[in-house]
Amino acid sequence: MRSRLGAVAAAFAVSASLLATATPAHAAEYTVTDNCDVPWISCTEGDLWLLYNSKEYAVSGGYYVSSWSSFYGNVNDYWGTSQYQGSTLTTYRYVFNGNGNGAWQYMKNNAASVQNCAPADNYRVYYNSGYGGTSQYFAHNEPYGDCNLTNLISALKNNNASQHFA
Repeated sequence: MRSRLGAVAAAFAVSASLLATATPAHAAEYTVTDNCDVPWISCTEGDLWLLYNSKEYAVSGGYYVSSWSSFYGNVNDYWGTSQYQGSTLTTYRYVFNGNGNGAWQYMKNNAASVQNCAPADNYRVYYNSGYGGTSQYFAHNEPYGDCNLTNLISALKNNNASQHFA
């Protein structure tokens, strides 16, 4: 019994010394308005814009009065993305830009309309993270045409969590 207690005490002492010398984990969090600003995502700019306001209120006199976030490609979760950079967990949260209504608010479950300016890419916006639940299709921009600005359907307005190429 005594040797068993000694072994347990020795194991505890070794564990405690390892914990005392371990490098602490760090966390860093940033906000971005375009997923192409995340270092580990390979793109130059987002073609799919999610706007804070419905299309009737997003543009006035030919100018955007609503803030937007822009995305390219598949986005599993509009809350953001995280990845370890060495011992630091780096997280990028998606927010609306600072140019109008909704400025700097978190984007997930907060958009009312979508504009697809992609020359060839079609998209679906989904109710749930991970491309699940109700979705809405957004066709690519026609050559020499205006970008398609469309309200989200009622099931997705302020309830939008991911997007995927369609």
